[in-house]
Amino acid sequence: MAIVQISAYDEFIEFITSAPTLEQITHFRLSEQAEQRISDLLAANRSRRLSDDENRELDDYQRLEHIVRKAKIRAFEKLASA
Repeated sequence: MAIVQISAYDEFIEFITSAPTLEQITHFRLSEQAEQRISDLLAANRSRRLSDDENRELDDYQRLEHIVRKAKIRAFEKLASA
């Protein structure tokens, strides 16, 4: 469970430290494994009460998603002004 969470952050860190172009930033996506885990947590949240660990994991994913969205918005802004 937490291994996937850590790998999602690691995926983003690996990507962002690879000096991607602005276009690459706008196209960034997490791996299918990480995306599936997020989907599973969201589905579980709709059907039952999540455990404390699952809630923390989902919160971490939401924070990461916010960071990724902000990076994409900034990349789109820079591309538009170039």
